[in-house]
Amino acid sequence: MKVTLERAALLKSLGHVHRVVERRNTIPILANVLLRAEGQALLLKATDLDLEVTERLPADVGIAGATTLPAHILYEIVRKLPDGAQVSLDSSGEGQLQLRSGRSRFNLQSLPDSDFPDLATGELGHGFNLAAQDLKRLIDKTQFAISNEETRYYLNGVYLHTIEVEGHMMLRAVATDGHRLARVEIPAPKGAAGMPGVILPRKAVTEVQKLIEDPGAEVRVDISATKARFTFGDPAAASGQVVLISKLIDGTFPDYVRVIPAGNDKRLVVDRAPFAAAVDRVSTISSERGRAVKLALTDSKLTLSVTNPDSGSATEELDVDYDSAPIDIGFNARYLLDITEQLESDTVLFKLADPGSPTLVQDRDGAAALYVLMPMRV
Repeated sequence: MKVTLERAALLKSLGHVHRVVERRNTIPILANVLLRAEGQALLLKATDLDLEVTERLPADVGIAGATTLPAHILYEIVRKLPDGAQVSLDSSGEGQLQLRSGRSRFNLQSLPDSDFPDLATGELGHGFNLAAQDLKRLIDKTQFAISNEETRYYLNGVYLHTIEVEGHMMLRAVATDGHRLARVEIPAPKGAAGMPGVILPRKAVTEVQKLIEDPGAEVRVDISATKARFTFGDPAAASGQVVLISKLIDGTFPDYVRVIPAGNDKRLVVDRAPFAAAVDRVSTISSERGRAVKLALTDSKLTLSVTNPDSGSATEELDVDYDSAPIDIGFNARYLLDITEQLESDTVLFKLADPGSPTLVQDRDGAAALYVLMPMRV
Protein backbone atom coordinates (compact mmCIF):
# COMPACT_ATOMS: atom_id res chain seq x y z
CA MET A 1 0.00 0.00 0.00
CA LYS A 2 1.26 3.45 -0.94
CA VAL A 3 -0.84 6.53 -0.32
CA THR A 4 -0.30 10.28 0.12
CA LEU A 5 -2.74 12.72 1.68
CA GLU A 6 -3.12 16.00 3.54
CA ARG A 7 -2.12 15.96 7.21
CA ALA A 8 -5.23 18.01 8.21
CA ALA A 9 -7.65 15.55 6.57
CA LEU A 10 -5.89 12.53 8.07
CA LEU A 11 -5.81 14.10 11.53
CA LYS A 12 -9.53 14.94 11.43
CA SER A 13 -10.45 11.39 10.41
CA LEU A 14 -8.14 9.80 12.98
CA GLY A 15 -9.76 12.07 15.55
CA HIS A 16 -13.14 10.56 14.65
CA VAL A 17 -12.10 6.91 14.69
CA HIS A 18 -9.32 6.57 17.28
CA ARG A 19 -11.59 7.49 20.23
CA VAL A 20 -13.31 4.13 19.88
CA VAL A 21 -10.07 2.26 20.58
CA GLU A 22 -9.60 1.36 24.25
CA ARG A 23 -6.23 2.28 25.77
CA ARG A 24 -5.78 -1.21 27.18
CA ASN A 25 -6.51 -4.23 25.03
CA THR A 26 -5.98 -7.94 25.60
CA ILE A 27 -6.49 -8.49 21.86
CA PRO A 28 -3.65 -6.69 20.00
CA ILE A 29 -5.59 -6.07 16.76
CA LEU A 30 -8.23 -4.05 18.69
CA ALA A 31 -5.53 -1.47 19.56
CA ASN A 32 -5.10 -0.80 15.84
CA VAL A 33 -6.87 1.22 13.19
CA LEU A 34 -7.50 -0.34 9.78
CA LEU A 35 -6.17 1.60 6.78
CA ARG A 36 -7.39 0.55 3.33
CA ALA A 37 -6.35 2.44 0.18
CA GLU A 38 -8.53 1.91 -2.88
CA GLY A 39 -9.60 4.07 -5.82
CA GLN A 40 -8.81 7.63 -4.83
CA ALA A 41 -9.63 7.26 -1.16
CA LEU A 42 -8.26 5.99 2.14
CA LEU A 43 -10.67 4.17 4.44
CA LEU A 44 -10.06 4.24 8.21
CA LYS A 45 -11.86 1.92 10.60
CA ALA A 46 -11.64 1.30 14.37
CA THR A 47 -13.67 -0.96 16.66
CA ASP A 48 -13.92 -2.27 20.21
CA LEU A 49 -16.26 -5.11 19.06
CA ASP A 50 -19.31 -3.22 20.40
CA LEU A 51 -18.79 -0.02 18.46
CA GLU A 52 -17.28 0.62 15.03
CA VAL A 53 -16.47 3.93 13.32
CA THR A 54 -15.52 4.14 9.64
CA GLU A 55 -14.50 7.14 7.55
CA ARG A 56 -13.36 7.50 3.95
CA LEU A 57 -11.25 10.48 2.89
CA PRO A 58 -9.74 11.58 -0.42
CA ALA A 59 -6.14 10.49 -1.04
CA ASP A 60 -3.57 10.01 -3.78
CA VAL A 61 -3.34 6.20 -3.95
CA GLY A 62 -0.15 4.89 -5.57
CA ILE A 63 -0.61 1.22 -4.67
CA ALA A 64 -3.93 -0.10 -3.38
CA GLY A 65 -3.79 -2.25 -0.26
CA ALA A 66 -4.56 -2.44 3.45
CA THR A 67 -2.85 -2.74 6.82
CA THR A 68 -3.46 -1.89 10.49
CA LEU A 69 -1.46 0.40 12.79
CA PRO A 70 -1.57 1.29 16.51
CA ALA A 71 -4.40 3.85 16.62
CA HIS A 72 -3.26 6.14 19.42
CA ILE A 73 0.39 6.21 18.31
CA LEU A 74 -0.60 7.06 14.73
CA TYR A 75 -2.95 9.80 15.94
CA GLU A 76 -0.24 11.38 18.14
CA ILE A 77 2.33 11.29 15.30
CA VAL A 78 -0.02 12.99 12.84
CA ARG A 79 -1.16 15.49 15.48
CA LYS A 80 2.45 16.60 16.07
CA LEU A 81 3.28 17.08 12.38
CA PRO A 82 3.32 20.69 11.16
CA ASP A 83 0.22 22.31 9.66
CA GLY A 84 -0.06 22.00 5.90
CA ALA A 85 2.19 18.94 5.73
CA GLN A 86 1.76 16.05 3.30
CA VAL A 87 1.77 12.56 4.79
CA SER A 88 2.99 9.52 2.86
CA LEU A 89 2.19 5.97 4.04
CA ASP A 90 4.09 3.01 2.59
CA SER A 91 3.48 -0.53 3.83
CA SER A 92 5.57 -2.36 1.25
CA GLY A 93 7.83 -3.63 4.08
CA GLU A 94 6.78 -6.89 5.76
CA GLY A 95 5.04 -6.21 9.10
CA GLN A 96 5.95 -2.54 9.00
CA LEU A 97 4.68 0.74 7.60
CA GLN A 98 6.81 3.79 6.92
CA LEU A 99 5.20 7.17 7.51
CA ARG A 100 7.01 10.10 5.88
CA SER A 101 6.28 13.80 6.17
CA GLY A 102 8.88 16.43 5.26
CA ARG A 103 12.09 15.32 6.97
CA SER A 104 10.28 13.08 9.48
CA ARG A 105 10.37 9.29 9.15
CA PHE A 106 8.51 6.79 11.33
CA ASN A 107 8.68 3.02 10.96
CA LEU A 108 5.62 1.53 12.68
CA GLN A 109 4.83 -2.08 13.49
CA SER A 110 1.71 -3.24 11.64
CA LEU A 111 -0.64 -6.19 11.87
CA PRO A 112 -2.33 -7.80 8.84
CA ASP A 113 -5.70 -6.39 7.84
CA SER A 114 -7.08 -9.93 7.51
CA ASP A 115 -7.10 -10.15 11.33
CA PHE A 116 -9.20 -7.01 11.73
CA PRO A 117 -12.77 -7.76 12.92
CA ASP A 118 -15.83 -6.56 11.04
CA LEU A 119 -18.94 -5.55 12.96
CA ALA A 120 -21.30 -6.87 10.29
CA THR A 121 -24.66 -5.15 10.60
CA GLY A 122 -27.00 -7.59 8.87
CA GLU A 123 -30.42 -6.25 7.94
CA LEU A 124 -31.38 -2.96 9.63
CA GLY A 125 -35.13 -2.89 9.14
CA HIS A 126 -35.98 0.70 10.08
CA GLY A 127 -34.32 3.78 8.65
CA PHE A 128 -34.98 7.49 8.69
CA ASN A 129 -33.25 10.84 8.21
CA LEU A 130 -33.02 13.12 11.21
CA ALA A 131 -31.82 16.71 11.46
CA ALA A 132 -28.46 16.67 13.26
CA GLN A 133 -29.63 19.39 15.65
CA ASP A 134 -32.64 17.24 16.64
CA LEU A 135 -30.45 14.21 17.30
CA LYS A 136 -28.06 16.42 19.29
CA ARG A 137 -30.96 17.76 21.33
CA LEU A 138 -32.24 14.27 22.16
CA ILE A 139 -28.79 13.27 23.40
CA ASP A 140 -27.72 16.51 25.11
CA LYS A 141 -30.90 16.74 27.17
CA THR A 142 -30.84 13.15 28.44
CA GLN A 143 -27.21 11.98 28.54
CA PHE A 144 -26.50 13.30 32.05
CA ALA A 145 -29.13 10.97 33.57
CA ILE A 146 -27.59 7.72 32.24
CA SER A 147 -26.85 5.32 35.10
CA ASN A 148 -23.27 4.32 35.95
CA GLU A 149 -24.42 1.28 37.90
CA GLU A 150 -23.18 -1.74 35.93
CA THR A 151 -25.52 -4.20 37.68
CA ARG A 152 -28.50 -2.37 36.18
CA TYR A 153 -26.97 -2.55 32.72
CA TYR A 154 -30.30 -1.78 31.00
CA LEU A 155 -30.04 1.77 32.41
CA ASN A 156 -26.53 2.32 30.98
CA GLY A 157 -27.79 4.09 27.87
CA VAL A 158 -30.49 6.22 26.25
CA TYR A 159 -33.79 4.55 25.39
CA LEU A 160 -34.95 5.62 21.89
CA HIS A 161 -38.49 4.77 20.78
CA THR A 162 -41.56 6.15 19.06
CA ILE A 163 -44.83 6.84 20.85
CA GLU A 164 -48.16 8.37 19.87
CA VAL A 165 -49.02 11.51 21.86
CA GLU A 166 -52.43 13.13 21.28
CA GLY A 167 -52.63 11.75 17.75
CA HIS A 168 -49.05 12.73 16.80
CA MET A 169 -46.17 10.26 16.43
CA MET A 170 -43.16 11.35 18.51
CA LEU A 171 -39.55 10.15 18.70
CA ARG A 172 -38.65 10.04 22.38
CA ALA A 173 -35.35 9.69 24.25
CA VAL A 174 -35.32 8.66 27.93
CA ALA A 175 -32.52 8.12 30.44
CA THR A 176 -32.65 7.43 34.17
CA ASP A 177 -30.37 6.32 37.00
CA GLY A 178 -33.17 5.71 39.49
CA HIS A 179 -32.64 9.08 41.21
CA ARG A 180 -33.58 11.29 38.27
CA LEU A 181 -35.20 10.82 34.88
CA ALA A 182 -34.85 12.83 31.67
CA ARG A 183 -37.39 12.58 28.84
CA VAL A 184 -37.20 14.57 25.60
CA GLU A 185 -39.30 14.18 22.46
CA ILE A 186 -39.46 15.55 18.93
CA PRO A 187 -41.92 14.89 16.09
CA ALA A 188 -41.02 11.48 14.65
CA PRO A 189 -39.32 11.72 11.24
CA LYS A 190 -40.75 9.85 8.27
CA GLY A 191 -39.80 6.16 8.50
CA ALA A 192 -39.40 6.09 12.29
CA ALA A 193 -42.91 4.80 13.04
CA GLY A 194 -42.86 1.14 14.06
CA MET A 195 -39.15 1.10 14.91
CA PRO A 196 -38.23 -1.15 17.85
CA GLY A 197 -37.50 0.57 21.15
CA VAL A 198 -33.71 0.39 21.54
CA ILE A 199 -31.20 1.23 24.28
CA LEU A 200 -28.15 2.99 22.82
CA PRO A 201 -25.10 2.38 25.09
CA ARG A 202 -23.36 5.27 26.85
CA LYS A 203 -20.18 5.05 24.76
CA ALA A 204 -22.15 5.13 21.50
CA VAL A 205 -24.20 8.09 22.79
CA THR A 206 -20.97 9.98 23.56
CA GLU A 207 -19.46 9.25 20.14
CA VAL A 208 -22.63 10.22 18.25
CA GLN A 209 -22.66 13.47 20.19
CA LYS A 210 -19.04 14.21 19.19
CA LEU A 211 -19.61 13.30 15.54
CA ILE A 212 -22.38 15.91 15.17
CA GLU A 213 -20.10 18.68 13.88
CA ASP A 214 -22.64 20.45 11.65
CA PRO A 215 -26.01 20.91 13.43
CA GLY A 216 -27.54 22.04 10.13
CA ALA A 217 -26.82 18.72 8.40
CA GLU A 218 -28.87 15.52 8.33
CA VAL A 219 -27.99 12.20 9.92
CA ARG A 220 -29.15 8.87 8.50
CA VAL A 221 -30.28 6.50 11.25
CA ASP A 222 -30.80 2.77 10.60
CA ILE A 223 -31.99 0.49 13.41
CA SER A 224 -32.65 -3.18 14.05
CA ALA A 225 -33.39 -4.97 17.33
CA THR A 226 -29.65 -5.52 17.97
CA LYS A 227 -27.70 -2.77 16.15
CA ALA A 228 -27.91 0.88 15.17
CA ARG A 229 -26.05 2.69 12.39
CA PHE A 230 -25.56 6.46 12.18
CA THR A 231 -24.29 7.94 8.91
CA PHE A 232 -22.90 11.48 8.99
CA GLY A 233 -22.36 13.27 5.69
CA ASP A 234 -23.75 12.70 2.22
CA PRO A 235 -24.33 8.95 1.64
CA ALA A 236 -23.78 9.49 -2.09
CA ALA A 237 -20.37 11.13 -1.61
CA ALA A 238 -17.24 9.11 -2.31
CA SER A 239 -15.49 10.48 0.76
CA GLY A 240 -16.01 12.63 3.84
CA GLN A 241 -18.66 10.34 5.27
CA VAL A 242 -18.45 8.95 8.83
CA VAL A 243 -20.39 5.79 9.74
CA LEU A 244 -20.86 4.67 13.34
CA ILE A 245 -22.26 1.19 14.04
CA SER A 246 -23.12 0.18 17.59
CA LYS A 247 -24.47 -2.92 19.25
CA LEU A 248 -27.49 -2.14 21.42
CA ILE A 249 -27.99 -3.01 25.07
CA ASP A 250 -29.76 -6.36 25.23
CA GLY A 251 -32.27 -5.66 27.98
CA THR A 252 -35.70 -4.24 28.72
CA PHE A 253 -35.94 -0.59 29.69
CA PRO A 254 -38.25 -0.14 32.69
CA ASP A 255 -41.77 1.29 32.35
CA TYR A 256 -40.66 4.87 32.94
CA VAL A 257 -44.17 6.29 32.41
CA ARG A 258 -45.17 5.00 35.87
CA VAL A 259 -42.42 7.11 37.45
CA ILE A 260 -43.65 10.40 35.96
CA PRO A 261 -46.05 11.97 38.48
CA ALA A 262 -49.39 13.16 37.14
CA GLY A 263 -51.09 14.62 40.21
CA ASN A 264 -48.48 17.01 41.63
CA ASP A 265 -50.59 20.07 42.52
CA LYS A 266 -48.03 22.43 44.14
CA ARG A 267 -46.52 24.75 41.51
CA LEU A 268 -43.28 26.61 42.05
CA VAL A 269 -41.95 29.01 39.40
CA VAL A 270 -38.48 30.43 39.99
CA ASP A 271 -35.97 32.37 37.90
CA ARG A 272 -33.54 29.76 36.61
CA ALA A 273 -30.16 31.55 36.80
CA PRO A 274 -30.56 33.02 40.34
CA PHE A 275 -31.92 29.67 41.57
CA ALA A 276 -29.00 27.68 40.12
CA ALA A 277 -26.49 30.18 41.52
CA ALA A 278 -28.09 29.99 44.98
CA VAL A 279 -28.08 26.17 44.96
CA ASP A 280 -24.43 26.23 43.93
CA ARG A 281 -23.52 28.67 46.72
CA VAL A 282 -25.25 26.96 49.64
CA SER A 283 -24.08 23.49 48.51
CA THR A 284 -20.46 24.61 48.90
CA ILE A 285 -20.46 23.39 52.49
CA SER A 286 -22.48 20.21 51.91
CA SER A 287 -20.77 16.87 52.38
CA GLU A 288 -19.46 15.19 49.25
CA ARG A 289 -21.43 12.08 50.10
CA GLY A 290 -24.80 13.67 50.76
CA ARG A 291 -24.87 16.95 48.81
CA ALA A 292 -28.41 17.50 50.15
CA VAL A 293 -30.01 20.94 49.95
CA LYS A 294 -33.36 21.70 51.63
CA LEU A 295 -36.00 23.79 49.87
CA ALA A 296 -38.43 25.38 52.36
CA LEU A 297 -41.42 26.90 50.56
CA THR A 298 -43.89 29.35 51.98
CA ASP A 299 -46.06 31.98 50.33
CA SER A 300 -43.90 33.59 47.55
CA LYS A 301 -40.64 32.73 49.35
CA LEU A 302 -38.08 29.95 48.93
CA THR A 303 -35.38 29.34 51.55
CA LEU A 304 -32.47 27.16 50.48
CA SER A 305 -30.46 25.65 53.31
CA VAL A 306 -27.64 23.18 53.90
CA THR A 307 -26.46 21.83 57.23
CA ASN A 308 -23.22 19.91 57.55
CA PRO A 309 -22.13 18.85 61.08
CA ASP A 310 -18.49 18.96 59.97
CA SER A 311 -18.41 22.41 58.37
CA GLY A 312 -21.46 24.48 59.38
CA SER A 313 -24.62 25.67 57.69
CA ALA A 314 -25.77 28.02 54.91
CA THR A 315 -29.10 29.61 53.92
CA GLU A 316 -30.29 31.83 51.10
CA GLU A 317 -33.71 33.27 50.33
CA LEU A 318 -35.32 33.84 46.94
CA ASP A 319 -38.58 35.51 45.92
CA VAL A 320 -40.60 32.98 43.91
CA ASP A 321 -44.05 32.38 42.47
CA TYR A 322 -45.64 29.93 44.94
CA ASP A 323 -49.04 30.08 46.61
CA SER A 324 -49.70 26.51 47.80
CA ALA A 325 -49.36 25.00 51.28
CA PRO A 326 -45.89 25.30 52.90
CA ILE A 327 -43.56 22.38 52.19
CA ASP A 328 -40.00 21.38 53.09
CA ILE A 329 -38.30 19.06 50.59
CA GLY A 330 -34.70 18.02 49.99
CA PHE A 331 -32.79 17.28 46.79
CA ASN A 332 -29.28 16.36 45.73
CA ALA A 333 -27.70 19.71 44.79
CA ARG A 334 -25.73 18.23 41.90
CA TYR A 335 -28.89 16.72 40.40
CA LEU A 336 -30.72 20.05 40.70
CA LEU A 337 -27.89 21.84 38.90
CA ASP A 338 -27.67 19.16 36.18
CA ILE A 339 -31.36 19.62 35.39
CA THR A 340 -31.38 23.42 35.48
CA GLU A 341 -28.44 23.37 33.02
CA GLN A 342 -30.63 21.52 30.51
CA LEU A 343 -33.54 23.96 30.64
CA GLU A 344 -33.72 26.67 28.00
CA SER A 345 -36.11 29.30 29.38
CA ASP A 346 -35.41 31.95 32.03
CA THR A 347 -37.72 30.26 34.53
CA VAL A 348 -38.07 26.78 36.04
CA LEU A 349 -41.41 25.14 36.80
CA PHE A 350 -41.42 22.65 39.69
CA LYS A 351 -44.52 20.53 40.30
CA LEU A 352 -44.42 19.09 43.82
CA ALA A 353 -46.64 16.75 45.83
CA ASP A 354 -45.06 16.02 49.23
CA PRO A 355 -41.55 15.61 50.72
CA GLY A 356 -41.43 11.89 49.85
CA SER A 357 -42.76 11.90 46.29
CA PRO A 358 -41.01 12.56 42.97
CA THR A 359 -40.98 16.13 41.67
CA LEU A 360 -41.58 17.17 38.06
CA VAL A 361 -39.28 19.84 36.54
CA GLN A 362 -39.89 21.62 33.21
CA ASP A 363 -39.41 24.91 31.41
CA ARG A 364 -43.18 25.28 31.33
CA ASP A 365 -46.34 23.19 31.04
CA GLY A 366 -46.23 20.92 27.99
CA ALA A 367 -42.51 21.47 27.28
CA ALA A 368 -40.82 18.86 25.07
CA ALA A 369 -38.19 18.23 27.76
CA LEU A 370 -39.39 16.81 31.07
CA TYR A 371 -37.38 15.84 34.16
CA VAL A 372 -38.29 13.86 37.27
CA LEU A 373 -36.24 14.19 40.46
CA MET A 374 -36.49 11.97 43.53
CA PRO A 375 -36.31 13.83 46.86
CA MET A 376 -33.82 13.21 49.68
CA ARG A 377 -34.37 13.17 53.42
CA VAL A 378 -33.07 16.37 55.04
